[in-house]
Amino acid sequence: MRYDLDDLRLFLGIVTEGSITAGARRMHLSLPSASARVRALEHHAGVALLVRGRRGVRPTPAGTALARHAREVLDRTARLESAVASYARPRTEPLTLLGGGSALHRLVPRALVSFLRAHPDIDVTVSESRTPRTLRMLAAGEADLGVVVDDEARDRGLDTEPLGDDSLVVVGQAGGILAGRTALTYSEVAEHPLVGLDAGSSLRRWIEKHLGPHAPAARHRTTVADLGTLVALASAGVGLAVVPRRALDPDQPPLDVCELREPWARRHHLLAWGAGARTSPASTAVEALAEHLREAARSLPPTEPTSPRPGSGSTPLV
Repeated sequence: MRYDLDDLRLFLGIVTEGSITAGARRMHLSLPSASARVRALEHHAGVALLVRGRRGVRPTPAGTALARHAREVLDRTARLESAVASYARPRTEPLTLLGGGSALHRLVPRALVSFLRAHPDIDVTVSESRTPRTLRMLAAGEADLGVVVDDEARDRGLDTEPLGDDSLVVVGQAGGILAGRTALTYSEVAEHPLVGLDAGSSLRRWIEKHLGPHAPAARHRTTVADLGTLVALASAGVGLAVVPRRALDPDQPPLDVCELREPWARRHHLLAWGAGARTSPASTAVEALAEHLREAARSLPPTEPTSPRPGSGSTPLV
């Protein structure tokens, strides 16, 4: 059997989104057109590929197998096209990926490792950038992809898709100040010594923006440049820290994790596309990088809190 690459991309998008409507939107197709192509794909395969329900669709065992092989086929196609395109496109013209400090801590590095290994002829320029600047650069066609925060990316006219939870939590030394607590407001957090990110970091500025001008004064014992160092200081008992839950490594020394009881602490990452990125000569490579970012997001540890340990109100790492 031979499958059309666009049909494979459509089917993979539907499986990823769990919805024919969302998959059609990703491929810039109408819902009737996408539905007809899925039916033709099932007729061609001779077996049902999707289970359709009131809340969306899920793949059948055959659909799961097709999605897995579709990823492999599209990945090999991207490598083939990039190898040929490298002769037409200057080597000094890499893809451009932007993201805030939270995304650049674990998500983007994980995606880059797999992407750069799979695509040795494609280079990627990665820069830390706050969501407003990232959105401006994407709209101007000055970047191919960006990982942005949902509350700042609404109604910007860009093509976006959900990428994963990036909610904030409070962390501290195991058995320390947070012991017996399950949730704190920021005002309660600020009553204790803190460690934080440098004043110019994207996450620090995002937090301060949402705290507003009447935020409680906090004492920062020190500020550092990266989340890894920040978590290590909090774990050692230097001070409490507000960090994305996904910044926590399950293999690191134990520490207490407490929910941050603020509406703005519930936030999500979106994958945003640059203007023209889907239709540019490098669109296949951009889509391949996007898929590696999706896979990296899915492979990160769960972000939902687990039940407290017996005899403790702290939330263990998952």
